[in-house]
This record gives sequence, C-alpha cells and structure tokens, in this order.
Amino acid sequence: MLQLAKEIVAGRRLTAEDNLTRLIIADLSELCQGADYIRKELCGNRADLCSIINGRGGRCSENCKFCAQSAHHSTHCDEYAFLATDEFVADCMKTAAKGVDRYSIVTAGRTLKGADLELAIDAYKAMHAACPDMILCASHGLMTEEDLRRLKDAGVTMYHTNVETSERYFPEICTTHTYADKKEEIRRARAAGLTVCSGGILGMGETWQDRIDMALLLAELEISSIPLNYLIPVKGTPLGDRMRLSTEEITRITAVFRYINPTAYIRIAAGRSYFDDGGEILFRSGANATLTGDMLTTVGNNTAQDREMLNRLGFKIKNNNNNKEEIEK
Repeated sequence: MLQLAKEIVAGRRLTAEDNLTRLIIADLSELCQGADYIRKELCGNRADLCSIINGRGGRCSENCKFCAQSAHHSTHCDEYAFLATDEFVADCMKTAAKGVDRYSIVTAGRTLKGADLELAIDAYKAMHAACPDMILCASHGLMTEEDLRRLKDAGVTMYHTNVETSERYFPEICTTHTYADKKEEIRRARAAGLTVCSGGILGMGETWQDRIDMALLLAELEISSIPLNYLIPVKGTPLGDRMRLSTEEITRITAVFRYINPTAYIRIAAGRSYFDDGGEILFRSGANATLTGDMLTTVGNNTAQDREMLNRLGFKIKNNNNNKEEIEK
C-alpha cells in the first residue's frame, strides 16, 4: 500500500476505473501507514479543529432515518426556538479561547428563512465582530443562492451540507429531499462564494461500494473538508437498533477516504467516543481535522484532551489563550 501512497503523492488520483477492492482487503496496518504518509506529504502536520452549536432544536420536517431531531421520529429530543444572538456570541468567544479554528451554527429543518434567517444573519455579524480570527461556518439545509450570499456578507466563509451516503443508498435514508438536492446545494454555495464542507454518516447499513462511491463523488466535487460521522444509534429513530461499527472498520474507512481524497481535511466527527483514547489511531490513519466539544444531540470529546492528543501526535494546532507562542500554520 505504501507504493500506491507514493503514487498518489506523486500525482495519481484514484477513480472508479481503478480496482479499489484492494483498499477494502489490504492489511489494515499497511493501509493506515500509507494513508498517514499521504496526509503528511500532501497536507502537512496542520490539524483543524471545529465546534458547532445547535441553533434551533427539534421539529425538523425531514425524515432522515439517523436524526434525533426529525419530527417523524419519537426521540423526545429538546425542542427550542432559534437562540438569541448573545448566546451565540458568548459560546463562540468561549470556543475561540480554547484554540478552535472554526465555529458553526447548525439548525434542524429543510432550510432557514424568514425571522430565523434574520436572527442568524445578526448572530454571524456579531460573532464576526467579537471573534474576527474565528472562521465562521454555517449549516442550514437547502438554502437559496441569495440567502447564501447574505451569510457570506455576514462573515460566513464555509457552508456545510452533507451528502450523507452514496447516491444509490440515499433513498433508503431520506425521502423528503433528494441526492440531486444535495448536489445542487453544493453548487449554490460555491456560486455564492463559499467553500464547502461535505461528508456523511457511515454505519447506516450501506455497503463498502456505497462508501467508495461517496468518497469518489466528494473527490470529483473537489470538496476540501470532509466530515466523517460514524453512526451513534439514537433510540426512537429507524436506525436506533443498528449495531455500531467496530473500531477497526472505522479506522479502515478513515484511511480509505484519505487515499481517495488525498488533499482534503478528513474531519472526524461523531463516533470518536467508540475509542477509549478519543480515536488516536484515526489521526495516524489519514485524518487531520476533527469536530471537538459536544455534538448536536450526543456528547463529544473534550477540547483540552483533543489538543493534548494532537500535540502529542506531532500536529500543529491553533493557539489558545493560554499559549501565546506562535505556531506554523
């Protein structure tokens, strides 16, 4: 696998025309070593940390089978209206002090419009003023290009919209919107001048071919930030009883995404709690970014512990307020 990794570093890119079965059956240790080599050579040792806040809870109109916030499921999740601007600013400032690179408001629902959109615009403007060094991201469903431009004008630079899985498997996960809707949203975000963060959820019953197809699509779309969520089954959702992935399979998936997307940020999101050490092996298997702090409806990883782990592994991370020494970006 190291030879393939060297070819990728030299410029080769894997496509659907290649025999990608070898990524699935390769010795895991060798696969991970190759993925780590690709990451070091093409991305360097910079690690990217992001945090999110659930801006509006529950009552989502969409029927995604994994989601605790869907109104179609009985999960008894917290339901609340769009948060006040001062709550977002306080949390953003707290997050910035921990040395996190990116901060995003995430809202349940098909889109964000009307009064809630105006509240979001005000919040992004206020956060940008209070934390000018924080990279602001947004995740608000299927928005219009005009509204996406308004987010950009308010200080947002990246838009998050997961494709979730392969095009073949997507109808098994959601029927209230389509895969074409997802791809069109990526196009609109870019047309609005935003970079795109897009990945998905693994462990929803998809095949290895579905995983490969998703990775290939993200490579084709030249997505620069790819969040990998490993399903945490939520009671009350249609996937609530699904068996979780093994740590070995999670590690292999992470490495495979690095081979197919060699220059992207491979961002580990939900599922690191399956590892006793916060998923250290994943950052030696191609990952170079992570979601830190709590997730939307599940508990995440402590930012201080994440920083300690990444420092120990030799990654360079953004300073926090307790460490003024400059680092190489």
